[in-house]
Amino acid sequence: MPAFLRSPRAAPWLLLAPALLILAVFFLYPLGEMLARSLFDPGFTWKHYARLIEEPTYLQVLWITFEIAFSVTVCTLLLGYPLAYFLSQIRPQAAGLLMILVIVPYFTSVLVRTYAWMVLLGTEGIVNQLLRATGLIDKPLAMMYSRFGVLVGMTYILLPYMVLALYSVMRGIDTGLLRAASSLGASRTRAFWRIFAPLSMPGVAAGSLLVFILSIGFFITPALMGSQEDSMISMIIESQVETYFDWGFASALAAVLLACTLVLFLIYERVVGLNRLFEAKL
Repeated sequence: MPAFLRSPRAAPWLLLAPALLILAVFFLYPLGEMLARSLFDPGFTWKHYARLIEEPTYLQVLWITFEIAFSVTVCTLLLGYPLAYFLSQIRPQAAGLLMILVIVPYFTSVLVRTYAWMVLLGTEGIVNQLLRATGLIDKPLAMMYSRFGVLVGMTYILLPYMVLALYSVMRGIDTGLLRAASSLGASRTRAFWRIFAPLSMPGVAAGSLLVFILSIGFFITPALMGSQEDSMISMIIESQVETYFDWGFASALAAVLLACTLVLFLIYERVVGLNRLFEAKL
């Protein structure tokens, strides 16, 4: 065995070697190949990126993608924050049992969950049947193949990510601070907004970043539940590869999506700090 492999300093790198090899083969190489195809088709060219700018349709799709991702992030935050707060205030054993209900859908296929919402929100779905049975509507609401359907489906699928990020931070907040505020005369509402809410902001930032980044690359739910006006950038990439076989332009779109993700990470690092993203504890 070579001498450098017997060195104590080599042991950590030997342990990391299999993971690094898998990362290099299955992530870095395809990523480099994608970037190369966006710039070499067959020789060096900027035409794919120029097309993205020259044709307003693609910029509009990119804007719709960010619009949907932002809306989904807000919806998951509004739903996930009260739920995570409740879980963080009860006993850990009870929170663990209830957390199963949050995590179980996470292990179910995205396709299955999307089809389930299609059954519920369809023209003859359960929601429309209930609304008609109670006399609230006369004719079925168009909840499928619309922005509403996309937001409902994506919010449901991504909600566990937000709840887990928030819960991990909220559980670590010292409840003694709230008791101290109450002993000094602060109401529960004032103590929440002046102490608990600011301390939970790292969870809000981490959950929002995670949900937003996952949303901008979402494909199945908007493809099945959205209309043509709700096309997202991932759907355009898929059509460029599967229908038009234009790998160069599809790679340019994917590169733009990757750049947007990296910019978001950079903003998060400057505003919150990536160390806050990984310090959360369950």
